[in-house]
Amino acid sequence: MSTTLPSVGTLPVTNTPTIHWTESGQECAALWRSERGAAPPKKVVLADDTMTADDAYRLACAGTALLWRGDFHNARQLLQALARRIDKTPERKKRKAAGAPAPEVSPVDAFNQHRQAQSQRARILATVLLPFNADYSIPLRRAPDAREACAEAWGPVVETDGNSVASLRDLLGMVSAHEWHKKGVEISVLGNAPNNRIYPSYGVFSPVRGEYVDLVAKVPLPKTGQLPLVAFDIGVGSGVLSAMLARRGIAHVIATDQDPRALACANANLQQLGVAARVKVLQADLFPPEAFGRASVIVCNPPWLPARPSAPIEHAVYDEGSRMLLGFLNGLAAHLVPGGEGWLILSDFAEHLGLRTRTELLAAIEAAGLTVLGRLDAKPQHPKAMDASDPLHAARAAEVTSLWRLGIRT
Repeated sequence: MSTTLPSVGTLPVTNTPTIHWTESGQECAALWRSERGAAPPKKVVLADDTMTADDAYRLACAGTALLWRGDFHNARQLLQALARRIDKTPERKKRKAAGAPAPEVSPVDAFNQHRQAQSQRARILATVLLPFNADYSIPLRRAPDAREACAEAWGPVVETDGNSVASLRDLLGMVSAHEWHKKGVEISVLGNAPNNRIYPSYGVFSPVRGEYVDLVAKVPLPKTGQLPLVAFDIGVGSGVLSAMLARRGIAHVIATDQDPRALACANANLQQLGVAARVKVLQADLFPPEAFGRASVIVCNPPWLPARPSAPIEHAVYDEGSRMLLGFLNGLAAHLVPGGEGWLILSDFAEHLGLRTRTELLAAIEAAGLTVLGRLDAKPQHPKAMDASDPLHAARAAEVTSLWRLGIRT
């Protein structure tokens, strides 16, 4: 791997933000890449193997970014050292806590405190920056070849973009997602191996929690008399629910999403599963255009938490103001054939956190002119539900994922 440092000078004309720093007495600049949508840091210092973790932590807490010029593996060790310092409780707080009971904290306050702590942690860890050549190679000693992972997240190399800078934390996330993409996630209800794997892409929600797919596999199809049977998948993501609907014999599935990454991921998964001929993937906000008619089944798995995402990559988890949930409910009746059903897949995690009540959900269903025809429940089995040290453990342990069968109220 070449260790040539990024060149300095004039950048090509681009809409991409740029990061600036001084090196060897010269003003330098490069394209700035941030998966969290963060602005380029205003203050940047060069860092290498001689920087101590304490000095790095002090600079990072003050908002100074560290552009790494040393050994790649030493950069990873520095990141781990910063994480340990963030997570460590000061001894004086430990002593105080040992002699006093823990204060009562409401679920919603615990959630907000957890998010604030995670945001602060992410901000500090994101200050360790790496240089990237125009071809996405990393010009550092012992750097891995992460060009494929970068291309999956950032798109194909555009040589005219020139060199760039991104956080080490972003790179590690992209490499991890690339490994998941290569390995895939086995979904047993899709059929027999090996033709039952979904390959999630970076930034696309991975179906590692498969209980909601099991619910779609079990729920009876409505008898509407529509021939051929049509289904809509609102927010296709990785394509797993569209594939499930196609495997259940639905002749035409129209799948929508706004995220280009999700659209590409879904198309690739549906193709390799052999069901692409039954599924049409469209870029659309919620429902497909009127030209596609109405459906017997409309399934939607919106983000489960009605809170503001702190980064673009969090849109798969947070649905600010319940925009997608309410948009699905309010538009459902206009897109169903008589006797058709809307399948809303929703965890009650938000209810246990105090972010939404069951009464509010039922009121939204009624206000949309819908009625509840039935509900299938599943208990999640993910590791966090068993982790008593998790600050949100009580809510996670009580969580239930449901498929709400909704029909038009007559």
